[in-house]
Amino acid sequence: MRSIARLALPILAILLFQALLIASVAAEQPALTSEAAQVETIKFLSMMLSVSICGVAAAYAVARVSVAAMASAAERPEILGRAIIFAGLAEGIAIYGLLIAILIWITTV
Repeated sequence: MRSIARLALPILAILLFQALLIASVAAEQPALTSEAAQVETIKFLSMMLSVSICGVAAAYAVARVSVAAMASAAERPEILGRAIIFAGLAEGIAIYGLLIAILIWITTV
């Protein structure tokens, strides 16, 4: 239970910071109709969630893979290169989240 709280508090702080950043960006936008403002709000929130969730998932995956890679490299040093490839594949999760956010951003309704 304690480890869940240690993980959840920084994630909630990051999401709150991103929501405040979105609110400041939205305040700088020219006056929009209420429907357009709702669309833009949902667009920014979905971008925030895609980057945040994928970033946290990538960090978790890289942490798990890296620990296993170092443990296996301690026993057989010749497999370290292959183990680093798996850490790079886990980092691809964050890149996918960023690509989804960019696609949401450039999409117009």
